[in-house]
Order: sequence, then structure tokens, then C-alpha cells
Amino acid sequence: MQMLQRLLSSPKGRRVQRALNNMKITVMCGFMTILVLRGTIGAGYFGTPAQDYEEIRAHLQSSSRGSSVHPIRALAEIQEEKPSFKSGSAGVDLVMSVTATDDIQDDDEEDDEAATTNVSNADPAGVSDWDEQRGQWKKLQQNPNISSTTVEAAAARSETMLPLRSMMLVTGSSSKPHKQCENAIGDHYLLKSFKNKLDYCRLHGIEMFYNTATLDRQMTGSWSKLPLLRNLMLGHPEVEWLWWMDTDAMFTDMSFRIPLEEKYQNYNLVLYGFNDSVYVNKSCTGLHTGSFLIRNCQWSLDLLDAWSRMGPEGSITEKAGESLTQSLVGRPQKIETDDDQSALVYLLITQTAKWAERVFLENTYFLHGYWTEWVDKFEEMMMMEKSYRPGSLGGDDEEEEQQKQQRQQRWPLVTNFVGCNLCSESAADYPVKQCVKQMEKAFNFGDNQILDIYGFQHKSLERPDVQSIKTDGDSDHPTKEKLEAGGGSSNA
Repeated sequence: MQMLQRLLSSPKGRRVQRALNNMKITVMCGFMTILVLRGTIGAGYFGTPAQDYEEIRAHLQSSSRGSSVHPIRALAEIQEEKPSFKSGSAGVDLVMSVTATDDIQDDDEEDDEAATTNVSNADPAGVSDWDEQRGQWKKLQQNPNISSTTVEAAAARSETMLPLRSMMLVTGSSSKPHKQCENAIGDHYLLKSFKNKLDYCRLHGIEMFYNTATLDRQMTGSWSKLPLLRNLMLGHPEVEWLWWMDTDAMFTDMSFRIPLEEKYQNYNLVLYGFNDSVYVNKSCTGLHTGSFLIRNCQWSLDLLDAWSRMGPEGSITEKAGESLTQSLVGRPQKIETDDDQSALVYLLITQTAKWAERVFLENTYFLHGYWTEWVDKFEEMMMMEKSYRPGSLGGDDEEEEQQKQQRQQRWPLVTNFVGCNLCSESAADYPVKQCVKQMEKAFNFGDNQILDIYGFQHKSLERPDVQSIKTDGDSDHPTKEKLEAGGGSSNA
């Protein structure tokens, strides 16, 4: 006994004693945890371990389902027991596993591939009756009390009623760490570009969707917008038009409103371009895909499917790149893979009868303005408002040369910085300093149109600081005329 006491009183014995006490506490905590779980989760019937496991899993699944968000508004995962709008098709309840701002790619490559595959396969291919489904959805939204005995209609009526929207602006950027900007100035101008788009959308009542998720690992770069637009169409049946706009594009005519109803009623795709350049000359720059409008309809889903077949990375893009270089005029030989713009031109000239009737190539205003042609004119445009003014051209019966002259006198609706890459100078066609200087001018040119509503203006298009332009007789409140001008009116 004395020997045991001496052993326990030694440093080594005290360590053993502390270890035993810790083991006792751990066992006791584990036992209490089991009792608490049995009492709160519901597996308190003292069945077999297998039965307990099944009850716990069922409880956790039901709890997670109870906290889900409406799939149309958040693109959240829908529940298996909840009836879809139409069984077996991608209808109103779009199955997705991420929200728009989530980065579905993890550091673990296997998890990355699995997550992306889930999103890609969540939108079943072969949707053929989307117009019919949207038509039924619209009827239910306009009259939620209509009588119907179908499960699908009943489920749709139980959803939150969403107002019909004419347009959604879609843009985004990468959120992968290795694809982020190499310098702070790049992130700074990404933020300015976002602010610029947000201002335009606020003035014109347009909903904006900013994406950072990679929905398909095989469709990267400029191709990534195709699966995104397809999923947004199916996830937002309340939106009639989606407007894609590149991250490096900015609005430089804040008052101009797209003439959707006045001009594009019979069309499903609107891009800046020229018919002769595409269908006659087969030019790879005959149209531009940095800013375009696409209607939410079955025709558009079919087009996106056909368009995206040339997009997956690997041998497909290499073979498609060779075909595009041989078939299109002006495509550099050094481009070994295909690009989405050349692919669309190729699709239109090889399947003209199928697609061209619903494609409108717009050139009476600049849905896409090339920055090297415009930015240096912005100061002159500000000083000579009578010569340079916002809006589109007049009637379509004007002489071609006169149209061209008038077109050059209009502010570009969108100025796109093609060839600039502030995040990686090695991947750019122009020096970063030149792009930064011109981007600052373009941003301030558009921002002046916003600040003017409140009586302020940038001191210079090259400087971010502002000054008051109010006179002694001006009110401190925005005038009705300026707010209406800033809110936009039809210029078509």
C-alpha cells in the first residue's frame, strides 16, 4: 500500500492519475451526449444501433428540408418530396446545389469535379416544351385562383408569386484564388465595373445577377456564360430577356433604354453586328458576344445547346478551332482553339435557315462599342453635347452613309475593353497602364451622368475626385427633370 502511494505521489504517477481522470470525464461526456441525442433527435426507443442510425439520418434530412429557400429566387437545392412544375423536365423548380455567389470549386480536386458535375447534370438536357411550361406558369402568376386538378398546377400555385420581369442583366467574374487578379488595380476596376452596371440597372429597373460560380468545368473562359444563361432561363421563368455583359464592359450612356417591345418582338437574340459581315463576308468579327440580349424561350435553349457543343475543353475545341480558322475570314492562325464568338458566326452561316430568322444584328446604336474607338472622344462629347448626344438613330429609311455618320455621333451604350486584362498583363493585348487610364475615363464618363442628377461631376475624366456643379439658384434636391432623364426613356 505504501509502495502504491509512493508510486502515485511520484511525477510519473501523478501523470498516470491525471490521464485516468481525463478518461473518466471523456467517457462520462460521451455517455451524456448519447442520452441528449436520443432525447432531442428522437432515437429514444432503445432499438438496435442500425435502427437508431436510420432514425437519426431521417431526422437530420427532414430538418435540412425545412430550412430550404425558394429555388427560383436563390437557386437553392429543392426537395425530393416537393412536386416539380413538370415531372421529368427542367421546369420552374431548377435543381441546383449552389447559390449564385458560391464558389463550387474546392481546393480538393476530386471534390471540385464532383461539385461541378452535380451542377452540370442538374439541368437535364433535351428540354423541348419550355415555352409551354412558361406559358402555364405565367397564367398561374396572373391568376393564382384558376381551377386546376393537376398536381403540377397546384404545386405551382403554392409557390411565392413573382412579378413578371422584362429583363435581367447577367455578368460575373472568377472566384478561384489562382484566377484572381495579380495586382490590386485589377480588383479595383472590377469593383468599378460592377458599380457602373449596378447604376444602370437601378435607373432602368433591371434585375442584376452577378455570378462567381463555375457551373461546368469543361466550359471555361468566355464559354462559361452559356451554361450560366441556360440555367438562369430555367430558374427564372418570370424573366423575359437576359442581357449578358462581359466583366470588362461598362455602360457609357446611362439614359438609353433598350427598345425591347418596340423593335425586338419577333426576335430572340440581339447582338451588335452587321448582316453582310456575317452572312456574306463570313467575318469572325461580324458580330460581338461581349454584350447581347437573349430571350427566355425554347428557341434560345436549343441555340445554347447547339452553340455550346464546340465549347468543351480538349480535342473538341482544337478541332473546332481548325474548322473555324478555315471557314471564317479574319481569324488569326495563332488561335489554336475555338472561341464563342467565332463559333456563333459559324453556326449562323452553316445553319442560316434554322437560326437567322430570329437573330437581330443591331447597328443603329452601340450595344458593343470598342474602347479604342471611343474613349478618347469622351471629353469632346461632353463639351459638344449638340453634336454628340445619347440615344439611337432615327428611322431605318435613311441613307447608309448618313446612318454611319450619325452613328458615330451617338454615345456608345456599352464600351467594351476587349484585349485588356488588368489581372494578368501577360494575357493582355494592351499594356495595363493604357487600359487603366482608358477605363478610368470610361467609368467617369458614365459616372458623371449619375452624379449630374445630384449636382456633382468629376473634375476630370482622368481623376476620381468630384466637384459641385450647382449654382446659387439650384436646389439641394435632385430635380424631377434630371431624375427622369437619368431614369431613361425610349430612344428608339
